[in-house]
Amino acid sequence: MSNILVVGSLAYDTLTTPQGHVDRTLGGSANYFSLAASLYSQVRVVGVVGEDYDQKEIEMLTSRKVDVTGLQRKAGKTFHWTGEYKNDMSEAITHATDLNVFADFNPELPESYKDSQYVFLANIDPVLQLRVLEQIKSPKLVGSDTMNFWISSKLPELKKVLAKVDVLLINEGEADSISKTGNAIAAAKEILAMGPKAVVIKRGEYGFVLYTKEGYFILPAFPIANVVDPTGAGDTFAGAFFGYLSKRDKGYDLASLKQACIQGCLAASFTVEAFGVERLKSLTWPEVEQRQAQYHNVTTL
Repeated sequence: MSNILVVGSLAYDTLTTPQGHVDRTLGGSANYFSLAASLYSQVRVVGVVGEDYDQKEIEMLTSRKVDVTGLQRKAGKTFHWTGEYKNDMSEAITHATDLNVFADFNPELPESYKDSQYVFLANIDPVLQLRVLEQIKSPKLVGSDTMNFWISSKLPELKKVLAKVDVLLINEGEADSISKTGNAIAAAKEILAMGPKAVVIKRGEYGFVLYTKEGYFILPAFPIANVVDPTGAGDTFAGAFFGYLSKRDKGYDLASLKQACIQGCLAASFTVEAFGVERLKSLTWPEVEQRQAQYHNVTTL
């Protein structure tokens, strides 16, 4: 088993979905990723929080053996996102994004983190993603995420990141924004030419597309009858994806990447069952194994 480094946001979210409303529920890419990945492997987290960030949230991570040495606490308030989902909940409507202390986030890695073997650069400024990579010694696998804001505002910097990462995990809209193709397979091929060895396009309830030079792999999401909140499903997917590869620690050939994607789908299916990270906080490995057996029945003739 190898360790995993995640660099991303820790946040509070105020959310409205057809299933209800919550104020300041725990969110942020690093939280979703860490909770999912910690089911498989040892996780190190780099992020920043404000004075209002409850100590119990940090203790929740440490109870899952997540190393929070790289967590900075700054004067001010924690990143806060206010959003809403309507109808089929396929896309979030943002009402407010209060970056607060996250606006000046400068990811400085503790010395003990610089030998991290598996590295995930969550959805942050590509300039910061490059800064993290400069501090890492010799990782076995580097993955990243991004968003349309960075694609439209910092594409040259993002392309520098793509040239350095092994796996890019993005949603279908982001893939289209990068490639301008309007087709997931065509987009994956074009992005692969920019540097990554594998591209995973997350498609919500329709599952994912994995594309490498060796071939591609497509499966649907695990069917969930009552989706409460889709926020963080993609970061959860990435956490389980990296967690599986780190635990296995035998490279990332196509067969391994396929299994990692399946683990990502399973973990994400739990996240959407409750607001924020609530379902992940109580998730156990036996539950994952049970759902894996159910998923196998869904996807096998």
